[in-house]
Amino acid sequence: MIRHLVLPNDLAGTEKVMEFLATEISTETFVNIMDQYRPLHKAFQYPELSRPITRMEFKRAVEIAQNYGIHRICRL
Repeated sequence: MIRHLVLPNDLAGTEKVMEFLATEISTETFVNIMDQYRPLHKAFQYPELSRPITRMEFKRAVEIAQNYGIHRICRL
């Protein structure tokens, strides 16, 4: 199982990660797409990391995975 933490402003590079998983690993790979990111400690010093992700950012990450044929998605 691969765990992918979605970050605000696509800082986790979801598109590239899902493309790699689909083409280099397998579309049968179990992927846990996580929405648990919360800015803590020094994250507030970096504007691009200073907020939780939005529902749309999470939805988009799931859509990207699905567009690459990844279908064993756990959304936590």
